[in-house]
Amino acid sequence: MIIDAHAHVNAPAELYAYQAQLMCSGGAHGHNGAGLTDSRLKDFGDRTIAVMDGVGTDVQLISPRPYHTAHSATPARVVEWWTAAVNDAIARQVAQFPGRLAGVAAMPQSLELTPQDWADNLRKTVTDLGSVGAVLNPDPAEGIGTVPPLGDPFWYPVYEALIELGIPALIHSGACRNGRETYSEHFVTEESIAILSLLNSEVFIRYPELKLIVAHGGGSVPYQIGRWRAARAHPNLNKGQRLNETFDESLRRLWFDTVLHSPLSLELLLRTVGADRCLFGTERPGSGTAPDPATGRDFDDIRPVIEGFDFLSDDEKAAVLSGNAQKVFPLG
Repeated sequence: MIIDAHAHVNAPAELYAYQAQLMCSGGAHGHNGAGLTDSRLKDFGDRTIAVMDGVGTDVQLISPRPYHTAHSATPARVVEWWTAAVNDAIARQVAQFPGRLAGVAAMPQSLELTPQDWADNLRKTVTDLGSVGAVLNPDPAEGIGTVPPLGDPFWYPVYEALIELGIPALIHSGACRNGRETYSEHFVTEESIAILSLLNSEVFIRYPELKLIVAHGGGSVPYQIGRWRAARAHPNLNKGQRLNETFDESLRRLWFDTVLHSPLSLELLLRTVGADRCLFGTERPGSGTAPDPATGRDFDDIRPVIEGFDFLSDDEKAAVLSGNAQKVFPLG
């Protein structure tokens, strides 16, 4: 069994045309839905299944495309209506491919709403649509405003909803509108900030059962881990430290996906956090779906890389490729 825990919905242009109409009008024309037919959703779902079959993936967890979440759009009704439309499209496509696709929902993370509003919406979405996880954007201001970091009590209503629903959240930022970095660069920035904020806070003391997956292999943190180990051990830098443990021990409170397009980076992640904390993910098809001149395979064809690591046992490889996802997500 191969479970790809990080992928995004493949949907027709009508869905994104609906988003453009909402954003251009500010929602003034009402909430009429995207007008997606089942046949069009199936056509694009067939494309996803073909990609999965091409690399031997059995199940793929699909979420909204992060740079399309539009959390900084105004007014809030635009974000609410768009989020509802894309979550609905995912649920309908999942229903067309039972056993092959599972849905991971977005929340309407408009800053005109509250985290309690987001949490209430998530409860309804999971109940109504059967989503098995959520995407959590740590910067719904999309680079143009100030948002409390994930270790702040601001986020507690969302964490409580995740625990109540028995689902994990994938920490994955969205668009970036500040002009200093692309959305892809913003992903790495926000993932790094998220890890450090969470592990230097009371979040896992209050919510030890909380399941959070950090996208793209944990941003820069595994690469820079020596700095954070030293900061945790330094007598003048760790004042007010909440978790009475080493940085490595704290890091293993989180989960990480394998969406890294470099074998050396992936090896570093696995050796740093352990194979028991990593979930196979490819984000395929996506930005990594391009041929690697060194191997002839696409950069996001990650399964052969993991299977080729001789420092992992067969049981560890099986855990990364499917077992850990089955622990983290309620896949039945």
